[in-house]
Amino acid sequence: MSSDQFDSALDLLRRLPPHSTSTNLNRICALAPDLTEDLLSSVDQPLQTRQCKKTKRDYLLCDYNRDGDSYRSPWSNEFEPEVEDAEFPSERVRKMEIRMGEAVEIYRDLYYEGGVSSVYFWDLDDGFAGVVLLKKTTGKGSSEGGWDSIHVFEAIDRPRMSHYKLTSTVILHLSTGNDALGDMDLGGSMTRQIEQDMPVHDDASHIVNVGKLVEDMELKMRNLLQEVYFGKAKDIVGELRSTQPLTEATKEKATHREMINSMKR
Repeated sequence: MSSDQFDSALDLLRRLPPHSTSTNLNRICALAPDLTEDLLSSVDQPLQTRQCKKTKRDYLLCDYNRDGDSYRSPWSNEFEPEVEDAEFPSERVRKMEIRMGEAVEIYRDLYYEGGVSSVYFWDLDDGFAGVVLLKKTTGKGSSEGGWDSIHVFEAIDRPRMSHYKLTSTVILHLSTGNDALGDMDLGGSMTRQIEQDMPVHDDASHIVNVGKLVEDMELKMRNLLQEVYFGKAKDIVGELRSTQPLTEATKEKATHREMINSMKR
């Protein structure tokens, strides 16, 4: 595999619409099969949903519950389709995975009022790691939107403490259109990272600590999107396209300028 090819593929995907990442990724992998594994493990895609055959409950697909073409359901802890010699979390980590999944479901209903969530944990030599996935889509047809958040973390054991490293990615897509306003398509992704040491008394402490880190990170990223990105987009659109006649805008600017000049006298 050429590093130049890999870097070029990543650079290209960053410049294409986030909601088309899966389609574009498949096309690049078809052109350069040698890049497939590295791209799938490096590129965050909008999350796909599948129904567990055993429990009939929806779960989210990602690279962290994938083994070849099979995916592990967090509800049944089985790969679909079945995989020989598949790796599963240890009994201790599986119990934490279940408890974290239950906590994230409550968080999802409170913050998102619906959607789909999944949690996957796996063992490390000096601790464990996991991913918390959340997906919410709204509307179909002329107006629709989607929010995908992917929180990958590591928990490294230390005496009476644990060192957490969290990498969070949000993929947002909004689109609307009608005859009066035309079409608008807004999308993008954001990634943030944090490391923190937190006290641990038992396995339940990990659930509380990871939940707090994910909740705080989501709040920061939502505020950043709303205040900075959407605020700046609104200002730019407001400057480019005014909803009031040009004569009224000119009069307002003249009045504003006159008031400032009178205050300087």
